[in-house]
Amino acid sequence: MSKSARSIHWRLAVFGITVTASLLLWGCSKPNTGSRATTSEIHNVTRKALDNLVFVEGGTFMLGDVGVLSGRPYTTLDDDNKPPVEVSLDSYSISKFETTWGDFLVYLRDVNRADIYTPDAGFKSARVLPITANNDPLSPNYYRKPAWSPNYQEAEGYCAWLAEKTGYPFALPTEAQWEFAARSRGRDVPYATNDGTMKNDTYLQRPDQYVDPSIPPSGNALSHSSLKKERRPVGSYPPSPIGLYDMTGNVAEWTQDWYNKDAYKHIASHNPHGPDAPSDPYNPEKVVRDYAGHGDYLGGGDTVFVRGSESIDNPSNGFRCVVNQGMPVE
Repeated sequence: MSKSARSIHWRLAVFGITVTASLLLWGCSKPNTGSRATTSEIHNVTRKALDNLVFVEGGTFMLGDVGVLSGRPYTTLDDDNKPPVEVSLDSYSISKFETTWGDFLVYLRDVNRADIYTPDAGFKSARVLPITANNDPLSPNYYRKPAWSPNYQEAEGYCAWLAEKTGYPFALPTEAQWEFAARSRGRDVPYATNDGTMKNDTYLQRPDQYVDPSIPPSGNALSHSSLKKERRPVGSYPPSPIGLYDMTGNVAEWTQDWYNKDAYKHIASHNPHGPDAPSDPYNPEKVVRDYAGHGDYLGGGDTVFVRGSESIDNPSNGFRCVVNQGMPVE
């Protein structure tokens, strides 16, 4: 199937015109890409997905740019996160790490799509590496580095695949779940770091020919130009107070909410899921969080409050999954 045909197929599926079981199941931890995933590889990935969950006790918080409530003239220049609104969430669990290349490729191989997103297959996005992974820590495709999903659907599909394999209700986080967790249960902090401030690792702030991944991490987060394909392995920086990594920096992350600039004016007060449909059916966009993962510093763009809008075909975002269960996963 060509890239354009796949895009049309997905757009039809998103709006319910065609629904098949394969849409939910499309698709180490030292991976290969040439064969279907083995039972052992699948077990290792799913077991790790369960082991890496952090339980987030539910509560009530102000979703949005709370800088306007605490005397700061602004935290971000955007208007789509103002004024903040009070919402409450039930308890859930969230992955402490962004999904890695190694784990993502086990999914793609299991659903027999590992060869679709390669230059040889016609997938030549400038921001997506060939879907290969290896054991070299100096490589952009090192299996412990965060994956860029080639589109929204494969990120959603990975979480659905975990749900099918484990029996637990894995899904992409809602926008509210993502921000509540990034702010360590709704604290008034602009960055999802160990201390709420950002001390950027500087190793990507140099010409590409001088970037050396062997240099040890510095600071407490990595924000970098979206034109650079290099990232740090997950867990390279100190965790947030509730034990989460890289919710500021490394890669930007998909959420399951459709984007609407006025969403906060109409948002549900309990377990909000965003709009029921995209604002523009011809260019459906989802909310992406953590624009520090795109290296956007201007106007507070690297804070946890920023709401990005990205086409569902955009290939330059990572993701992590949640489990929508009100008690810890054992």
